[in-house]
Amino acid sequence: MTQQYAPGTHPNLPPPSNTVGPIHWLRENLFSSIGNTIVTFVALYLLVLSIPAALDWAIWDANFTGENRKDCDLDGACWAFVGDRFNLFIYGFYPAEERWRVNLSGVLLVIATLGVLWDKMPARKAMMYFAVAYPFIATWLLTGGLGLEPVGTDKFGGLMLTLVVGITGIVFSLPIGILLALGRQSDLIIIKYFSIGFIEFIRGVPLITLLFVASTMLSYFLPPGSSFDLLLRVLIMVTLFASAYMAEVVRGGLQALPKGQLEAADSLGLNYNQAMRFIILPQALKISIPGIVNTFIGLYKDTTLVIIIGLMDPLGIGRASVAHPDWLGLSTEVYMFVAVFFFISCFGMSRYSLHLENKLHTGHKR
Repeated sequence: MTQQYAPGTHPNLPPPSNTVGPIHWLRENLFSSIGNTIVTFVALYLLVLSIPAALDWAIWDANFTGENRKDCDLDGACWAFVGDRFNLFIYGFYPAEERWRVNLSGVLLVIATLGVLWDKMPARKAMMYFAVAYPFIATWLLTGGLGLEPVGTDKFGGLMLTLVVGITGIVFSLPIGILLALGRQSDLIIIKYFSIGFIEFIRGVPLITLLFVASTMLSYFLPPGSSFDLLLRVLIMVTLFASAYMAEVVRGGLQALPKGQLEAADSLGLNYNQAMRFIILPQALKISIPGIVNTFIGLYKDTTLVIIIGLMDPLGIGRASVAHPDWLGLSTEVYMFVAVFFFISCFGMSRYSLHLENKLHTGHKR
C-alpha cells in the first residue's frame, strides 16, 4: 500500500537507479546507439593493441639512468638524457649559483596565481595586490640589480624561458585585448580605426614573421650604438600578437550581449565607465571564457617558435641535446618529453576554464 504524506512533508527520495551511476554514464556516452557502440568497441580494440606496447617502450623496458646513448637498451625509451640535461631543461644557461632566484620566482608565481584563481585564498585582497606587483618582483629577481648580481637574458632558457614568455603574454594580452575590443566599438573615429587597423594587421601576419622582425629588422630602426634586449623585443611582439586575437574574442562576447543591458545601465544613471565595469564587461568576459582560455593555450604553445630566433626553450634544449654525440638519435624521446610537459600545462588551463564556467554559470546555456 502506498504511504500517504501530508502536503510539504514528503521526504526526498533518491533518483531511480537507472538514471545515475557508472552504468547510466556508459549507456548514455558509449553505448547510446548502434553506431556509438561500434565506435566504442573499435576504440577499445585499438587501445588494447597500442597501450601495452606503449607502456613497454616508455616505462617497463625504458632506461632511466646512464651516461650516454650506449648505456640504454635499444628495446625501450632512453630517458637517461632527461636526468643528464635536467638542469638545462629547467634553467637553461642560468648561472648555477644564482638558480635560487629562479626557484624563488617559481614559488612566488604559485602564490600569485593562487591569489588570483582561488577565491578562498586567505587574505585574498592582499594577494591580488601581490599578483599585480609580481611581474616587477620576478623581473628584479631574474635579471638582477638593486643588490642582486645582474644576469643577462641571453642566459634564459628551458622551462624558465617558456614560463617567462607565456605568462607575460597571458598577463598583458588580456587587458590590452579588452581595450582594443572596446576601442573597435568606440564612437571616436581615431580610436576606432586605430584599433581596427592594429587588430587586422597583427592577425594578418604570422607570429614567426613578427619574431623575425623583432630579432633582426627592429635594430635597423634604432639609433646607432643603441641596444634593445632580444627577449624584451620578443615579449612585446608576443603580447601584441596575442592581444589582437584576444580583442576579437572579447568583441564576440560584447556583441553577444543584448542591447538592453547597456540601456538598463543608462536607465540607472551609470556613465560609460561604470556601465562597462559593473554590467557589460563582467557578462561579456564570462561568455568569452572558452575563447579567452583557448587563446591563452595557443599562445603558450606558440612560445616554442622562439627557437627560430635563437632562444632555447625546452624544445630547443632537447634538439641541442640529441645533437650531442653522447645522445645522438633520441629525437622521439625529446618530442615525447616536451609534448607531455605542454599537455600537462595546457590540460590544467582547460580544466580550470571548465571550473570557472561552471562556477559562473547563471542559466544562460543549456
